[in-house]
Amino acid sequence: MNKTRVILVVVVAILLALLASVGVYRYLSETGRMAEQARLQTVGIVVAVVDIPVGSTINANQIALTAWPKDLYPKDSFGDMKSVVGRAVRREFLRGEPIVASKLVPPDKGGGLLSFIVAEGKRAFTIRVNEVVGVGGFIVPDTRVDVILTTSPPGGSERISKIILENMQVLAAGQIVEQKENKPITVNTVTLSVTPEEAEKLALAGNDGVIQLVLRNFMDSDNVVTLGATKARVLAGYRPSEPLKEPAKSIRKRISRRSRTPVLPVMRKTFTVEVIKGNTRSEEKFQ
Repeated sequence: MNKTRVILVVVVAILLALLASVGVYRYLSETGRMAEQARLQTVGIVVAVVDIPVGSTINANQIALTAWPKDLYPKDSFGDMKSVVGRAVRREFLRGEPIVASKLVPPDKGGGLLSFIVAEGKRAFTIRVNEVVGVGGFIVPDTRVDVILTTSPPGGSERISKIILENMQVLAAGQIVEQKENKPITVNTVTLSVTPEEAEKLALAGNDGVIQLVLRNFMDSDNVVTLGATKARVLAGYRPSEPLKEPAKSIRKRISRRSRTPVLPVMRKTFTVEVIKGNTRSEEKFQ
């Protein structure tokens, strides 16, 4: 009897072990099949592992090869890191973003990077600035500025300062070397992205007056209409704290004017008094 029970327990244990083995096998097979299916539905593409700014050259430490859904990957992406290393960036890449050919400078166009940064329909216009005009060096690529022109209006002698362009994108900021009096000098420059009409305004403003740049908030895109600033408008709110004293010259004029006024004689009244002394009568006049 005891022997039968032992045999029964052994048989049940073997059956349970077989069932567990079959379950594990099926689970592993299904997992492998799903992994293989997922592998077949993805492709390896090159992505940025750090933010890559405009104008930089991509190096091997900035990119990596990662799996990407086969139906969603960009068609102009790259599957080989070697084909990306050394390429110049014409549009910024964010961390985790696929490296695509449309944001890179063509390999046969290594020079003239700025022409690839300029958006369609825009122009790059470079103006000379000093440290003050350049806001102390805080104007860098991708910042936004307003352009102020100080000049004399046609037919007028009083100078006026007026904002002529707003929310201009800075493409580049750097230095150039020019010749002045047969000596090389360094000149700071700022290159703005402008439309053809805005380029005409800047060209006229640069030759007709003084240009200054005003740094603005990147998120502030509102345009402000101003009247412009003149000396009369700037000083319009001035009020002296003490009453102005009348100049001595005007006092002398007023006194002189009074002295020239003819003085009319004063009419005095005359009184007549009749005096009687006895039979004598006489008259006395008094004023």
